[in-house]
Amino acid sequence: MTDVDFNLMPVNEARRRVWHARREKTQDITVAHDLKLSVHVSMEALEADWRVLESSGATSLHQGFDWCKAWARTHDNQILLVRGSVDQRTVFILPLELVRGRFFRAARFLGSPHSNINTGIFAEDFDPISCKKLAAALIADLSAKLSRIADIVTLEKMPFDWRGVRHPLASLPAVRNQNSSFQLPLLDSFETTLSQINAKRRRKKFRVSEKRLEALGGYDHIVATTELERRRILDLFFEQKAIRFKALGLPNVFQDSETQAFFHALAALGPTQNGQPLELNAIRLKGEHAGRIVAIAGLSRKGDHVICQFGSIDEDVAADSSPGELLFYLMIQKCHADGVKIFDFGIGDQAYKRSWCTTETIQRDIVLPLTLRGRLAAGAHRAVVRAKASIKKNKRVYAFLQRVRQQRQAPGMQPPAETDAD
Repeated sequence: MTDVDFNLMPVNEARRRVWHARREKTQDITVAHDLKLSVHVSMEALEADWRVLESSGATSLHQGFDWCKAWARTHDNQILLVRGSVDQRTVFILPLELVRGRFFRAARFLGSPHSNINTGIFAEDFDPISCKKLAAALIADLSAKLSRIADIVTLEKMPFDWRGVRHPLASLPAVRNQNSSFQLPLLDSFETTLSQINAKRRRKKFRVSEKRLEALGGYDHIVATTELERRRILDLFFEQKAIRFKALGLPNVFQDSETQAFFHALAALGPTQNGQPLELNAIRLKGEHAGRIVAIAGLSRKGDHVICQFGSIDEDVAADSSPGELLFYLMIQKCHADGVKIFDFGIGDQAYKRSWCTTETIQRDIVLPLTLRGRLAAGAHRAVVRAKASIKKNKRVYAFLQRVRQQRQAPGMQPPAETDAD
């Protein structure tokens, strides 16, 4: 598919006058900075610039070319790549996809349902003084270029302050996401790293887990290296996670074939120049249950930043040994030895994340309505986010909802200790 100039498509004359009025207000901005926006539908057309920009440490791995390409290949949504350029030089890319709902059409980050932190892709030397002007120009141009095909632009799960950098779009209208993400900084030594989170208690839990697994014959911490091994472990994760979600009465966000194909595509990539799109770690038993995998975690690495994308445990064997906690300990230890600086537990407020992490990162959703219907959708989005945030702050209400979920579980199935973020 070739790139499309959306300005060439016919538009309603009344709407055109509104766009022109907006553009007149920001004309000095675009002239002063020579900022031009274009919308593309071919990832390959922007690949060279994309890979240069994504190398920045302030750019989320979820906006990396390989991550987005894997998603685009496994989903049928229309790609909308918003490119910002100055003097023909690409200064930012917003990799979006068009999602058609029952009542409105939304342009969102590619793969947003399974991303933990989104930033878009911006040049490191982008002038921070121009951020407010950029926001104004962006709103006007997006309205002009996308309002015929989308009602709303939602840029979800964005930290406005990340790794010491203020986001260029921080002045845009936004609502705080109902969930934060949680990180553990990895310091000079592993012992110093553990000292941030009660090293004595953490080591004791590790020894207890090891002792219980040794009583069963021992274990190996494995990292899948072959394509066949990665595929088998990933399929087992989908099985274990389905059991967990069923126990909690939650919808299984990994059950559809497109999502599973996406993660298989990531796992098949192997290491890249910037890191690892998806590395599969597991605890595999020896002895009586030799070969049984009792804990799985998927890690993604970009530079010195690692995100845990997902995790699961076997609910039937060795669950009392806390194999998931043991796996986190071993993965963090290995990441420290490999030069990682941030181990990110991802988005969602859960007890085990707070027990490991010293940093909470607030995330926000930027909501830009492009049409009248989009304004209604934006209001609904903000209302839902605020309602969820309010419920989570009320411990009694949240606990009640969790009990209701657990009561809906299958007969005879024990509920897991923690719940997934919603």
